[in-house]
Amino acid sequence: MLSSVAKKCSLTALRNVRQLQLSASRASDHLFVHRDTEYDNPNIPFEFNDANKKRVDAILAIYPDGHKRGAMIPLLDLAQRQHGWLPISAMHKVAEILNVANMRVYEVATFYTMFNRRPMGKYHIGVCTCTPCWLRDSDSILKAVEESAGCKVGETSKDKLFTISEVECLGACANAPMLQVNDDFYEDLTPETTKTIINKFKSGERPPPGPQVSTRFAADPAGGLTSLTSPPPAPGHGIRSDL
Repeated sequence: MLSSVAKKCSLTALRNVRQLQLSASRASDHLFVHRDTEYDNPNIPFEFNDANKKRVDAILAIYPDGHKRGAMIPLLDLAQRQHGWLPISAMHKVAEILNVANMRVYEVATFYTMFNRRPMGKYHIGVCTCTPCWLRDSDSILKAVEESAGCKVGETSKDKLFTISEVECLGACANAPMLQVNDDFYEDLTPETTKTIINKFKSGERPPPGPQVSTRFAADPAGGLTSLTSPPPAPGHGIRSDL
């Protein structure tokens, strides 16, 4: 039998044992730890083209001396737009331009999910499954996207046309459910309108972004205005005459 002192020491030892998590939960389909591959390694050169070199100069001119590293996100975005995704050699080029350690760029590029650390399809589809969209049946939207694009979340279609990501709030909750294709937002979706959008991209068209219903222009109420339906009062309305 253990004495009360021995029991107390054993419990204290158990509390002091470091808890190790052997595997991380998958919170994103993005790559956070770099591994050299034949298509992404420091030996593959990256250089901004002539047009983007002018853009680099224009971006850097916005920031005062001593604060040029504030241009890191715009420069990384520019590199990604030129290359289609963000290889490690592009990150090194940005570090060279800003005169910072490579690690400073790694920290930013792996923190923001807007930066794609692997090859992407021509059209990057981000399907919002956050609470408002989920309540409006974003599951059916995601299923329609996968069926139309021919690939699953985190994958790229065999024709390299689509890459699908599951994303958090895209900021148009009043128009849920919605998705993003590159820089365009498509809102008020149904499985049918979603498939129509994807099929138009397949045929080389660019579907008009915005709400996919005819009952509203932006985020106004789908059933029509319920307030502010009359012209605004004239200047001075409601002010006391003695003032």
